[in-house]
Amino acid sequence: MQKICAGFLAVIALSGCGQAWNDPYPAADLGRNILYSAFTERPKHLDPAQSYTEDEITFTAQIYEPPLQYHYLKRPYQLIPSTVEQVPVPRFYDSAGRELPSDAPVERIAESVYELKLKPGIRFQPHPAFAVDSLDHKSKGWPHGQPDILTKNEIAARQTIADFSLVGTRELTADDYIYQIKRLAHPRLHSPIFGMMADKIVGLKELGETLQKAAKDKPANEWLDLDAFPLSGVEKVDSHTWRVRIKGKYPQFLYWLAMPFFAPVPREADRFFAQPGMAEKNLTLDWWPVGTGPYMLSENDPNRRMVLSRNPNFHGQAYPCEGEASDREAGLLADCGKALPFIDQAIFTREKEAIPYWNKFLQGYFDASGISSDSFDQAVRVNVGGDVALTEEMRDKGIRLLTSVKSSTFYMGFNMLDPVIGGLSPRATKLRQAISIAIDQEEYISIFQNGRGIAAQSPLPPGIFGYEPGEPGIDATVYDWFDGKPKRKSVDVAKKLVAEAGYPNGRDEKTGEPLVVNLDTTSGGMGEKSRLDWLTRQFAKIDVQLVVRSTDFNRFQDKIRKGNVQLYYLGWNADYPDPENFFFLLDGNEGKVAKGGENASNYANPEFDRLFVRMKNMDNSPERLGIVRQMNQILQHDAPWVFGLHPKSYTLGHRWLKNRKPNDVGNNILKYQRIDTEDRAAARRQWNGPVLWPLGLGLLALVLAIVPAVIGYRRRERRAALK
Repeated sequence: MQKICAGFLAVIALSGCGQAWNDPYPAADLGRNILYSAFTERPKHLDPAQSYTEDEITFTAQIYEPPLQYHYLKRPYQLIPSTVEQVPVPRFYDSAGRELPSDAPVERIAESVYELKLKPGIRFQPHPAFAVDSLDHKSKGWPHGQPDILTKNEIAARQTIADFSLVGTRELTADDYIYQIKRLAHPRLHSPIFGMMADKIVGLKELGETLQKAAKDKPANEWLDLDAFPLSGVEKVDSHTWRVRIKGKYPQFLYWLAMPFFAPVPREADRFFAQPGMAEKNLTLDWWPVGTGPYMLSENDPNRRMVLSRNPNFHGQAYPCEGEASDREAGLLADCGKALPFIDQAIFTREKEAIPYWNKFLQGYFDASGISSDSFDQAVRVNVGGDVALTEEMRDKGIRLLTSVKSSTFYMGFNMLDPVIGGLSPRATKLRQAISIAIDQEEYISIFQNGRGIAAQSPLPPGIFGYEPGEPGIDATVYDWFDGKPKRKSVDVAKKLVAEAGYPNGRDEKTGEPLVVNLDTTSGGMGEKSRLDWLTRQFAKIDVQLVVRSTDFNRFQDKIRKGNVQLYYLGWNADYPDPENFFFLLDGNEGKVAKGGENASNYANPEFDRLFVRMKNMDNSPERLGIVRQMNQILQHDAPWVFGLHPKSYTLGHRWLKNRKPNDVGNNILKYQRIDTEDRAAARRQWNGPVLWPLGLGLLALVLAIVPAVIGYRRRERRAALK
């Protein structure tokens, strides 16, 4: 009895200090400068030639360093140097090779030349690909200064990159950037931007054809040394300088120079991972990136957790001292001029379910979190005017809310090759216009997005040049401007358009058959049935029957590629902040069926295409804005898309997470963030103290059960002794 009580008192004493009982992390990590985050979808590609999704760039943007980056705080987004000395200014040349002035007409420019010069002293992360002159170098007959080449048995003994004890490094050179540009044309990598860049970079298309032939003559797993294949459009000036020749004028190329596609890949890393036996152990560049950035991937278990650790060779950068007017008040300039990065390690845990993710955030075990629909009411309140504020529970914990409209557009597309809803005839156009009016995007945002979004008026989201709020930017086909805000046209207007299209009351005026349209979609998650039921009711408002055809993602992609759809849902996140990056999705030269491009609707309007060619190569100016307006008006009339929504990002961050600002196009944001580890540790202890009263109640019940038995036992013993 005394032992039980003593144990209970010890538990109480221990609960007041040290690590919380429910802490999911090792005790050794307590108080360390680590950022804790989560991810829901495993990254599939970490090779910069292949990676092109938001799930992947969370990691690749912290590891790889393209020549340029975006200023962390300034809006509109501004390009600044990353590894180069300055943002390059293109020089223009005519077809005879004569240099042209910077304001030369677009039609005279045959080529644009971008010259980039590296900052000196930048070095790659420690990596076995750079290990040279090991003890057994001479015994293996290798020349001095060459990287190790391992035997198959030596490779078989390694499981992760950490199992290679010999590592090295070297300085970043122009060759590393040139090598990566060549990798975009590698036939075995299938880079998603090769087709686009082959039309821009001089000689890249020809290099792709040459590499295709060379790859056929080699076994599938044999290394292809890209240094042996010249690329006419990329010239090495010296060890730190290179030039890229672009066909015509293409100012958006600067934005591509801020993306991992144009980050450096050293030839040694490509050669290292190509050794026989490496791929079988997931020892590939697609699994273990090699970069010069502030972090390197030290653990890769994409089904469980990913770990980024500080790169000890990082060349260093300083926290910005300028930003928007509100940044100083928000505390975002407090670390002005301090060396980056602040955080030693970032641990990303895979959380497949929203509720465990949310609970761990509330307990302080994740430093930031999004807000799922299930947790929305617990996190925020929306007042009558639509303003959003944190709940009292969140404010009491010191949690901050960051909101921004993402540079993204979600839409329902029409296949313009379809005989019923496609084409530019008045009949088909009016039918698409009617559907655009009938689908109440505002209601969808309210019900299924918890108000987290704004109804799209065109392909362009806020933050992109050409997006115009208010009356100048509304879709006049779908909305009226009423009382200072857009008001969706009535269902009666939509029904009238359906009748004018030849389907009065939803029936073909010639055959009497009901109008049936098909939506192809991939199988969704929770709530998908409710969304599709809602959508079916939207079509029913104008007497149109909607049939939903669900399929797996690969089959869906195949149907889109072949044009075997009527309606479909897709979205687009900005690669860079320019209208060209959205309008090209509707360019006739990008038709999915005819050209294999990104225009999944196969929309082709000669006037729109003519304006697109003129607009895409222009610098931002009032003239360019006027052309963008014309293009939007054409799209709003032709309605190849039902303009859906631009999502709002709601992110919660704990008070100890500093320097966090929404950023949709600059993804290398980890290096700017800072953790107050003492505040976090104190909050975790406070929020996760053990609830001991059930234990005490149980102990009391145990005592009450034992005491009568003990008393009875002693009485029997006394009686026996007296006898």
